[in-house]
Amino acid sequence: MHTDSGYQLVRLNNGICSVRSLADGETFHPVVGPVAEAETLYVNQLRLRERLQNHAGEFVIWDVGLGAAANALTVLRATRDLACQIRLVSFDHTIEPLKFALRHAVELGYFGGYENYLEKFIREQRIEFHDGKQSVNWEFQLGDFPAWLDSKTGARAPAPPHAILFDAYSPARNPAMWTLPLFTNLFQRLDPQRPCALPTYSRSTILRVTLLLAGFFVGVGHATGEKEETTIAANDVSLITEPLNLRWLERALRSESAEPLREPVYTRSPLSPVTADMLRRLPQFVGDHN
Repeated sequence: MHTDSGYQLVRLNNGICSVRSLADGETFHPVVGPVAEAETLYVNQLRLRERLQNHAGEFVIWDVGLGAAANALTVLRATRDLACQIRLVSFDHTIEPLKFALRHAVELGYFGGYENYLEKFIREQRIEFHDGKQSVNWEFQLGDFPAWLDSKTGARAPAPPHAILFDAYSPARNPAMWTLPLFTNLFQRLDPQRPCALPTYSRSTILRVTLLLAGFFVGVGHATGEKEETTIAANDVSLITEPLNLRWLERALRSESAEPLREPVYTRSPLSPVTADMLRRLPQFVGDHN
């Protein structure tokens, strides 16, 4: 398969092509492929069509981990027939995977109809267009996402999101994107009056504890590929179908790998007594008898 710029086309077991970062040793959407994973994890789980149909004004989506743009494009394609205004803000430390993917758009198969838009997006890092009834305003924030969140950026910060597509490299490979300070800063960027949900592919106890301590309600996410569960977090529990309950909490309290990462170094350890006590006191578990 083709290789250039540090990226490689790979063919998955189901025959679908995806992109692999050679430097990071990570394949994007490695099991079911880019579109199927994005539809399950983000479009369906976020109930995007339903929410957009019942939403007035601009609907803001943060795309954390632009990568090769499969998540963003799947979201746009799945909602292109709706009369909606989408403001899409993509974050990544590099735009190179998208450049590589666009050169191999035919093999990847998910760019159909968006190639010209993306060429301009790569040049200008911002684009506006109409696609049928859909209005799109898409911008790219190039840089270190944890540092950006920690900077408390003022006037130039994008509007708080209604949905977050969180697709960073794995914690073992990229621990800086999975720390408690990062998710705490992210939660603080949300508008308490603007319900927002964040799905991600991991179901790890460490991640779920981290999200809970950062302020989110957390629930069991839809299965995707080889994963029987993923995770969904939100600032409004009504966006979560199956919130984590006391049975999950009891398992977390016994887990050998549950203490959040407070520094960008991947470690695994049981909950400290202080962290365990904080978890027990969270609103999600107080009064839950399931």
